[in-house]
Amino acid sequence: MQAVALLRPPYIPSFPSRPHFYCLPKRTNLPASCSSHRTESPVKAEDSTIPRSEEYRYQFYDDWFLALFRNKMVKEVGWDSEKAGYDGLIEVASRLMLRRTPSDTTDAAVRILKSLFPPFLLHLYKSLVSPIGGGKLAAMMVARVTVITCQWLMGVCKVNSVDLPDGSSWESGVFVERCKYLEESKCVGICVNTCKLPTQTFFKDYMGIPLLMEPNFNDYSCQFKFGVLPPLPEDDGTLKEPCLEACPIASKRRGAASDMVIVRCPKSRDISAFPCLQSNKP
Repeated sequence: MQAVALLRPPYIPSFPSRPHFYCLPKRTNLPASCSSHRTESPVKAEDSTIPRSEEYRYQFYDDWFLALFRNKMVKEVGWDSEKAGYDGLIEVASRLMLRRTPSDTTDAAVRILKSLFPPFLLHLYKSLVSPIGGGKLAAMMVARVTVITCQWLMGVCKVNSVDLPDGSSWESGVFVERCKYLEESKCVGICVNTCKLPTQTFFKDYMGIPLLMEPNFNDYSCQFKFGVLPPLPEDDGTLKEPCLEACPIASKRRGAASDMVIVRCPKSRDISAFPCLQSNKP
């Protein structure tokens, strides 16, 4: 037995070959309605009963995807942040919201998504792949590609099963455990107008795949449902969510409220609806 023990190699601790791409910071701010006509209680953003998502491990292609996406966004906005990496991307996304109506922001975000793909590839996918099996194959394919290529942007996510209106189930869902894009931007408007609505539009119009995205502003998770049509805007509860208290865009609008009679919520889909703040001026 002593001889066997001497031949046993010593324990060597293992270390990850690549650094973690990020660790989500613990959020301490609480979201609250920035609309003066809403009366519901603030939604709690952090709950000790909600498990933290596992950390996403850096992949060699993540920097390339980040640089590509940011360059396309900078080209659309016409401005770039001095900050490097993901922090700079969030600043460019915030600039995309400024001086634009929500509809204009969504249209701009759709153009950014289109620019990431060769036009012929989108056309071939919509014409040849999307019709197969009533769209099931295409929906399942994009769900898996999303998990492989987009975790650098959203955080840890996985393919799951979603229920379709006809009662069937497809493995065409993507569940994002805690969306980094939402947590870093701290803005419902950025989530809705630069991610949810343009992504739904892009997949339906340019790849022939219906998509419903259901962000959860309580725990920052998000459910993608490829193959499911989104509801009409007036029936989409996401568009009626209150702003987050920590939203930097809402804070800027509060600062300008002294010179404005009405400051509208930046997430509003109707330019005449959902006033964000009302001053005391007549």
